[in-house]
Amino acid sequence: MVDWVKGRSEAQAIAEPWTRQSGPGGAIVLFDRDGVRESASGGFAVIEHRLPFTLDTQNRLASISKHICATLMLREGVSLEETLGSFLPELPAALGAVPLGRALDMTGALPDMMEALWQQGTPFTTSLSASEVFAAACRLPRLNAEPGSEMAYSNTGWRLAQAILERRTGKSAAQLVEELMAPAALPIRFVSDESEVVPGLATGYWQDGQGWRRGFYGFNFSASGGLAGSAAGLARWAAGLMAAREHYAGLLDRLTAPRQFSDGSESLYRLGLVVTELGGVRIIGHGGSLTGYRNHMLMAPELGVGVVVLTNREEDALWPALRVLAALTGEVLPDDPESVPTGLYAAENGPFWAELAGGAISFMGGYEKLVSDGEGGMRSVPAYLDVRLKAEADGALTGKIGGVVRRLLPVPAETKLDERLIGRWRDNRLGVEITIRAGGTASWPWAGTIGRETRLTPLAGGRALADLMHGPWRHRPCLWLQPDGSLRLAGHRSRILHFQRIEGGQS
Repeated sequence: MVDWVKGRSEAQAIAEPWTRQSGPGGAIVLFDRDGVRESASGGFAVIEHRLPFTLDTQNRLASISKHICATLMLREGVSLEETLGSFLPELPAALGAVPLGRALDMTGALPDMMEALWQQGTPFTTSLSASEVFAAACRLPRLNAEPGSEMAYSNTGWRLAQAILERRTGKSAAQLVEELMAPAALPIRFVSDESEVVPGLATGYWQDGQGWRRGFYGFNFSASGGLAGSAAGLARWAAGLMAAREHYAGLLDRLTAPRQFSDGSESLYRLGLVVTELGGVRIIGHGGSLTGYRNHMLMAPELGVGVVVLTNREEDALWPALRVLAALTGEVLPDDPESVPTGLYAAENGPFWAELAGGAISFMGGYEKLVSDGEGGMRSVPAYLDVRLKAEADGALTGKIGGVVRRLLPVPAETKLDERLIGRWRDNRLGVEITIRAGGTASWPWAGTIGRETRLTPLAGGRALADLMHGPWRHRPCLWLQPDGSLRLAGHRSRILHFQRIEGGQS
């Protein structure tokens, strides 16, 4: 039995502190197949002007945009089986050979453009146009892995999907979204970049430990995250998906149709939506994050209800959405694991590492809260990454992460930096240089010739983690020596840099 009173009460309990703290806020909307039923909101949309955040406040939807881009692809009849290169022949061979469907379901092994550019020293605040980002994609030297082998989050496939749509239709993404939203007069629009004026848009904020700071993101907003809309407007869109009436008919089923890895196993990530469960109820949703904005949308189609959480504060939105949906549906939130080990772990070989702390896991930078799997192990309720692990008697963690079997071993605290890492290194194809010093620090490319310093965390086997902050985001790529003496670099989303030692380099 759906309980709107309990759902609203839980939403109010989440939103009330936003108002009490006189900081940024958000809106929470509960809806059914007919539209908005209940809501709660709090805090400010713009702190400087004391403007309240309401259910009609425009907010950046970030990656919730993805399933709407997929809707446009489906409406245009674009084949998901065709390769990216068949649509965009200027792509390098490796990227061009990836089927469009894999590019969209995160199994295409496409390097994420933001992380790839970070690793080359481009700040996320740099103003880059769509054409400039596309040109950078055309210079990517390789994929992260074999397509179909792993689910690893990347926005690049969605950027390319936007290019495909615009070439195919001769229309801009903004025009295509406007046409899609027009029949129901939904207040959702495509926004090209940070500088575009959006009437009524909330300002994004993040905490630096001292106070709230305004968020800024310089890259072009693409189909991976370029929509802006209100919580009420997004709820009305999701209600239409669940109702499946008129032009929505069959759309949700097509967006959530099963997607498989190369071995035939099924992925929880579909076309811009994640399919999982809350108790005994199937739920469908997706989150979104841009500097200063965190959002989540959840639907329970069999019950015909859902929740939207939009905020302009850099804090988790998935679990607030789950709390409200659990109160609304009478389902029980998953229990915490019986025990969660803490500390740093790494695979015996390769760049794969994880850190567990506070009941959550960061796998190569992909973050998920852990809950009990009911069998003595741990799992995620995935915002993005499906994680299923158990602790072994020898201290190892074993299971699947992103569809791949992993065995992660504790990293001894006394691990020393491998001396073979010390020196100057250069990726000749992309022109990137780093220097690793005996004291356990490294110089990193950043903002042209400015550079930056990072302290390294040693791992066994000629490996080490860098530690770089990008506004509110922490990036910890792994450096690891190759059998031929070269050096590679890998994060969760980008694994393309390959360095050669510079002869005569200083250590």
